[in-house]
Amino acid sequence: MKTAFVFPGQGAQFSGMGKDLYDSSSKARDLMEKANDILGFRITDVMFTGSAEDLRATNVTQPAVFLHSVCIALCREDLPKPDMVGGHSLGEFSALVACGAVGFEDALRLVATRAAQMQKCCEATPGSMAAIIGLDNETVERICAGVDGMVIAANYNSDGQVVISGEKDAVEKACEAMKAAGAKRALPLSVGGAFHSPLMEPARAELAKAIEATTVKAPFCPIYQNVTASPETDPQTIKENLLRQLTSPVKWTQTVKRMIADGADNFLELGPGNVLQGLVKRISSSIGADVTIGQA
Repeated sequence: MKTAFVFPGQGAQFSGMGKDLYDSSSKARDLMEKANDILGFRITDVMFTGSAEDLRATNVTQPAVFLHSVCIALCREDLPKPDMVGGHSLGEFSALVACGAVGFEDALRLVATRAAQMQKCCEATPGSMAAIIGLDNETVERICAGVDGMVIAANYNSDGQVVISGEKDAVEKACEAMKAAGAKRALPLSVGGAFHSPLMEPARAELAKAIEATTVKAPFCPIYQNVTASPETDPQTIKENLLRQLTSPVKWTQTVKRMIADGADNFLELGPGNVLQGLVKRISSSIGADVTIGQA
């Protein structure tokens, strides 16, 4: 049996997240207090008692989800050692810690930089995202290409579920065209901006500096990165893919299928929520794979 650890991204947060870990594990409590010091504010207060609105800001959401996920990976002694890891968008940074490629403090600083720069992009150029249900990838891509304005397929979440991202007007036009083409649903998402689209390009320079300054070691198991959906172990390649991820689509469907092809038959989601469990179940069912899926 090969175990894959998978880590959620932005959107998995909820009020009260991580409180049980803080209360029950001194190691987790130490990591969370260290995070408070590094970030310069008590993110644990927002995680434990903040409202949904408090948690929605990109510069809060990303470090909060990362912190919750990593505390599980590093502090739960009952977990098996993973044979491979992967994360959805932000979750890729959690995965890097879990496989030993990046240290906790370095990864948290990277996440904080990424979140702050993406927040600036959201404020400078308002964008949006929408989930398209019931169309194949090629149809979604073709419709996006034919819409006036900037809109692209940004997250390939599972077969028949693709998230589009871009300028607000372009996303709205694309949603109407998707419905006309037979989409079951075209659902606007409550997010801060157009993630994984060219609208995030202004964040590249600062994120590139932060990534270049970060020590990345060869992981003890492969990390399947969003940009390539392939197992990576070379530190320089990992760095390059982290930067490319900012404006490139998240190939989650392709990632899970590749993990299964490489022998993964036990998937554990580490972090808040259970979104990835549902996606892995749909993806594995679509190819007839017999896998175990659970929450750590």
